[in-house]
Amino acid sequence: MYVGRFVVVGPDVAAYRVSSRSFPNREIRERDAALTVGPTADAEETDNPYVEYNCVRTTTDGAQAVLGNGSHVDPVVEKLDLGYPARDALASVLLALDFEKDDYDTPRVAGVLDDAGDAYVGIVRRDAVLVRAVEESTIVATYERDAPEAFAFDAADAASAARDAYDLEFEHAVCAAGVSRDGDGFETAVHNG
Repeated sequence: MYVGRFVVVGPDVAAYRVSSRSFPNREIRERDAALTVGPTADAEETDNPYVEYNCVRTTTDGAQAVLGNGSHVDPVVEKLDLGYPARDALASVLLALDFEKDDYDTPRVAGVLDDAGDAYVGIVRRDAVLVRAVEESTIVATYERDAPEAFAFDAADAASAARDAYDLEFEHAVCAAGVSRDGDGFETAVHNG
C-alpha cells in the first residue's frame, strides 16, 4: 500500500518517513539544528517547492520537537517559541498554510512531542483539519491513512524510530527521521535508504 509521507507519534518517540513515487532521490541531512529533506547529489533538478524542507526541528528552549512533511514545520516551531500550546500551534499553522497546492492536493501532516510527556498529531487535507492529542502511538499519512489512527510502533529511541519507520511495509520508502525524549531534551536520528 502506498500511503505517501507520514508521521508516527507515540507518547515518547516519533518518526517521519518520506515515501515517494515522484521524487525518490532524496535524503535527510542534519543542517542548522534541524533535519532537512533534500535532493541527493544525483537527483534531477526540479523547481518543485515541496521537495526540500525541514522535517524535524526543536524549539529554541529544546522543550518541544516538531516533525512534518513540509514548510509548515518551521512556523509550528515559531508558534511554540511564542508560547502557543502544541494543539493550537499545529491547528493554526495547518489551517493557515492549508494542503499543498500540487497536482494531488497533498495533505500536510505533523506531530509534536514535548518534554512534559504530551504529544499531538495533525493533518490538513482538502476537506478537513484534524489535530489530536496522542495517548498511544498514532499514524497519519498523506494518502490512505489520512486521519489520525492508532498504530503499533514500538521504537525505544530515535535511531530505532527512524529505522523502524523506514522498514514499515508501506511502498516506496526513501528516508526517515526519528525523535525521542532524552534527559536533556530530544535525540534525533536519520535513516537514509
